[in-house]
Amino acid sequence: MMTDEINSALNGAKMLSEIEDIYRPYKPKRKTRAFVAKEKGLAPLADLIFEQGNTDPMSEAEKYIDEEKGVNTADEAIAGAMDIIAENVSDNAEIRKRLKNIIRLNASLRSKAADPEKESVYSQYYDHIEPVKNAAGHRVLAMDRGEREGFLKVGIEIDPAKCLTIIERLLVKAQNQCSELVKAACEDAYSRLIFPSVEREIRSEMTDAADEQAIKLFAVNLRQLLMQPPVKGYNAIGLDPGYRTGCKLAVVDATGRVLDTAVIYPTHSAAQIEKSKQTLKSMIKKHNVGIIAIGNGTASKETEMFTAECIGEIDQKVSYMVVSEAGASVYSASKLAAAEMPELDLTLRSAVSIARRLQDPLAELVKIEPKAIGVGQYQHDMPQKRLSEALDGVVEDCVNSVGADLNTASPALLSRVSGITSTVSKNIVAYREENGAFTSRAELKKVPKLGPKAFEQCAGFLRVPESRNPLDNTAVHPESYDSAKKLLALCGYDVKDVKNGGVEGLRRRVEAIGTANAAEQIGTGVPTLTDMINELTKPGRDPRDELPPPLLRTDVLDIKDLKPGMELKGTVRNVIDFGAFIDIGVHQDGLVHVSQISEKRVKHPSDVLKVGDVVNVKVLSVDTEKGRISLTMKGI
Repeated sequence: MMTDEINSALNGAKMLSEIEDIYRPYKPKRKTRAFVAKEKGLAPLADLIFEQGNTDPMSEAEKYIDEEKGVNTADEAIAGAMDIIAENVSDNAEIRKRLKNIIRLNASLRSKAADPEKESVYSQYYDHIEPVKNAAGHRVLAMDRGEREGFLKVGIEIDPAKCLTIIERLLVKAQNQCSELVKAACEDAYSRLIFPSVEREIRSEMTDAADEQAIKLFAVNLRQLLMQPPVKGYNAIGLDPGYRTGCKLAVVDATGRVLDTAVIYPTHSAAQIEKSKQTLKSMIKKHNVGIIAIGNGTASKETEMFTAECIGEIDQKVSYMVVSEAGASVYSASKLAAAEMPELDLTLRSAVSIARRLQDPLAELVKIEPKAIGVGQYQHDMPQKRLSEALDGVVEDCVNSVGADLNTASPALLSRVSGITSTVSKNIVAYREENGAFTSRAELKKVPKLGPKAFEQCAGFLRVPESRNPLDNTAVHPESYDSAKKLLALCGYDVKDVKNGGVEGLRRRVEAIGTANAAEQIGTGVPTLTDMINELTKPGRDPRDELPPPLLRTDVLDIKDLKPGMELKGTVRNVIDFGAFIDIGVHQDGLVHVSQISEKRVKHPSDVLKVGDVVNVKVLSVDTEKGRISLTMKGI
């Protein structure tokens, strides 16, 4: 059935949907009304009517009366022929293409309540309408979910006359009895076949576009969360709040090693509260704790108030921060956590994870499936394979940009380094435990199943601070060591100067020689030379150190303390399409709507705000009953 016309149309198609429309007439169909009519031998009558000549369709239809075929009257023959015409109209690729364009540009997305009397979180969509071409992704996803859960009826609305005019202009050729039948068949094709099909297709397009936008936003938020600056050099306490079962407490040293654990009851009786205070104070003093991480789950506010009170009663400088505990329970019940901390109860593992999240967010959060970290919107509605691919890519990119200490990194962290599989990461740790700390990058080659190709991929992302060769503690790849040594010699330095931080003037000396000239002399490109200079002047540098430090607190606020006009400092916890949620030190995060981010028009919140940013905000309104706080960043 292939013709030059079909071949040309296929070659000119720009979208998969156009190819499907061209194929539609030839696609095997289920038993449609047109299929039945063709079996009754009515196709020639349909062709005759569609030609729209000056014949009498009724007298022609009488020729097709055949009781054996189930055509008992001329009217039945006409009806069957119109069904065939309607299906042919529906299968016309050009018509479908034009109608899709009109609907995309002129139609509205409309949602109504399935039951107006029934309360739900979708109440704002009980009578909502907006243009299809401007529909916001987060609202599309919200309406889709509301429809799936039975609270909403969602559809696309457009004046049928706009679409029928297009169809009739293309297909109705005359003004006679046959033309009237063709016109009626076009109306039937549009309402029964074309519009329902096109509506499904366009809604699917809208959902796909909204999914893609949400995945991109999730990826941006995850990157910012993973790249938050670590709070280095402090022994830390992790508090996993709880009411009935108490608050789990874990003390870890500056490297994340567990020193002590306990369970306290800061929300029970006065006697229990006093006993809990003594436990927390003694832990702080005994282990010289400098920071406390509090999970933001159930009883978080009470635990925070209790902690602030304890800090105020001791003469030691201690700060605290409320951290997201999203995914902590998933991690604590995982095989990985059981292998890391076999001696600890599930809930105590969660407290350890919370403490480590403050010390080094990246090293701890790589142990958790990215989807469980919860810094997006509608993540459970996304295509899960596509979401996982995007988020796993972000995690790997973050780990590679920061680098991993070969002698302290966990298997979970190592497995995210390029070229290192889960099996190889375990082999690296096993080799480390059996032979002691790695003394060079080259020693990696002795690890089972880590071949030359894997070494080539991973070596530049692994740091060995203990190595005699200072280059092993930089992002300079072993393949470029000779070039790095030539560069140092060219500028009057020695490799040993790198370890002592004595090459700060390297950039100035290269500029004096000429960057292009220096690159040529050492046998590299200019971009590689630039990266090499950055690494040699700051060996072992952590790109996260250049970001603003996280906001640590020593006091606590209650939502009842908030008043409109009050100015506060907060941390961005999540960025979504319509704004950002800010932690201002009360149990409930406040929302800065996109319209309140800046005096200038903001196209998307992520253009201005990133997860982990510390910002100044002003309280607009507080709804204590619903736990809603509206904030603004304008005029501050």
